[in-house]
Amino acid sequence: MSRLKDKTAVITGAAQGIGASFARAFAAEGAKVVCADILDSDEIVEEIHAAGGSAIGTKTDITDDVSLDAMVAEAEAAFGPIEILVNNAALFSGLNMKPFTDITENEWEMMMRVNVRGLWQTSKAVLPSLRKAGRGKIINISSGTVHKGPPGQLHYVASKGAVMAMTRAMARELASDNIYVNTISPGLTMTDAVLANPTWEPFRKNLLSAKMIQRDMVPEDLVGTALFLASEDSDFVTGQSVNVDGGVQLS
Repeated sequence: MSRLKDKTAVITGAAQGIGASFARAFAAEGAKVVCADILDSDEIVEEIHAAGGSAIGTKTDITDDVSLDAMVAEAEAAFGPIEILVNNAALFSGLNMKPFTDITENEWEMMMRVNVRGLWQTSKAVLPSLRKAGRGKIINISSGTVHKGPPGQLHYVASKGAVMAMTRAMARELASDNIYVNTISPGLTMTDAVLANPTWEPFRKNLLSAKMIQRDMVPEDLVGTALFLASEDSDFVTGQSVNVDGGVQLS
């Protein structure tokens, strides 16, 4: 398969979970993958190499401009200009559910710092490289919670609503540069980190009954949509949000 042959793709939060699944799939489609994560991404990079793919790992803090500039420089030195950015890194799995009146200012600020400001900073840092390539795709990861408004997660829901709004605004600004921006809104995805947190079990059971497709969602369920949005197949798609949640009923 070669839908992304020789395209340089940066995936944030690629050391584990959904980001790691994207990294594997993009590499299998021929992309040269930059696994950017504040965690060590050596394991996923080695896995990609073992499968015959191209990848590097960078220790990257998406809320730090110096760290982001170093990541872009390393990506370009290894693989050339960046053509694909997946803004996947976010705070979620360790979320403590609580009424919005009990959310502290520090919790609110941290959520917005990573999920909103971090996406903006990463996109800003990568944009010169996308322009250098002459075209590009930015895929932001939002959340199905924006449509349902579940209780106990106001700061998270607000941050992912901001991602949807930013996607629309970025798409309008960047279309003339042949850079197309879309977002994927996943349902509750059974990553290792979510499975390790018992807080999510009641939500998992409730969502199962609300889905048209009656099974848990796993990271691999997002891969097909991400590949479509990253490839030339979606060259007339921008400013859109794609729900991938097994057909959760919203009412």
